[in-house]
Amino acid sequence: DWRTTAYLQPGRDFLDQIGLWHHVREIAQPLRIMRIVDLGNHAMCEPRDFVSDEITERPFGWNVANWRMRAALLARIEELSLAEFRPGVALQNLFVRSEEARASLSDGTVVLADLIIGADGRESAVREALNIRAHRHSFGQSALTFAVTHPVPHEQISTEVHLSGGPFTLVPLPDHQGKPSSAVVWMSEEKEAARLMALGDDAFNAAATRRSGGVNGELTVLTHRTSWPIIAQCAGDLIGPRTALVAEAAHVVPPIGAQGLNMSLKDIQQLLALTRTAHRPGDRDSLCKYRRARFPDICARIGGVSALNLTSQAQKAPLLRLRSTGLAMIHQIHPLRRGLMRLGLGISP
Repeated sequence: DWRTTAYLQPGRDFLDQIGLWHHVREIAQPLRIMRIVDLGNHAMCEPRDFVSDEITERPFGWNVANWRMRAALLARIEELSLAEFRPGVALQNLFVRSEEARASLSDGTVVLADLIIGADGRESAVREALNIRAHRHSFGQSALTFAVTHPVPHEQISTEVHLSGGPFTLVPLPDHQGKPSSAVVWMSEEKEAARLMALGDDAFNAAATRRSGGVNGELTVLTHRTSWPIIAQCAGDLIGPRTALVAEAAHVVPPIGAQGLNMSLKDIQQLLALTRTAHRPGDRDSLCKYRRARFPDICARIGGVSALNLTSQAQKAPLLRLRSTGLAMIHQIHPLRRGLMRLGLGISP
């Protein structure tokens, strides 16, 4: 899995608090500027830079390869005497009641617990066992993910290039064999994504360079390419008796603005804080507080990211002009620009 994740300031701080960040600190690539380039008329428009220095002394976030973070998670688990890791073991059955939860696992064991946390992805077996529906919207898009080298240094700038069909985003990575490197998320209509996936290496490099607008020069793909369907999804509830849903079991958003995993970390941070102060982990009161704390923010961010994605898909000239004008207004009105940057980061005004 050659995808990467940008950890925004609050997420990075939480990972530091739980003893995880030091495992990836040295290989995390800082992101200090978010640059948006609109190619709606197939001509380079003035880039709009959103600079972290305007609102904070630190970078917006830090980009880390997913496989490296998985290795860090495993290393941290080995340091914890109370954690037990059982790879390859699945949930077979879940029975919950007001006093306790009982989980039957595929290795034949039965676990009794005060609190079960469903963190098992968008097709969550825990959510299904609770009979909680997930409301899903498909955008008819796929996201192509891969890593590239390029001749122009990225200078800690994450660049989002808009045309139609979805954004093309270059997220800085550490240099690869002395060359500037970036992770790419290329969102496009499903048929176009399938066509691109079928291209040979040279043709794909050329297509990626054209779609990027040449902002970092000629792109050369380093890794195999992967393709992922783009959806928005929200669970109808976040809790059940002795049970809480977090991360993609609770919500899925398009990969725009580094919201997805950072929302997930906020779920876990909130649930941890409430569990620490609860009379008993998993009690009804603390679970209801978790729902009240997270559900409004989850709904708002799913709605906001979905709206941004729809504007990025625009193909008709009037919508393209409207997108460009709206971006210019946001960038030029300083209080609005700073407010939106804080909102995106999830930090207080």
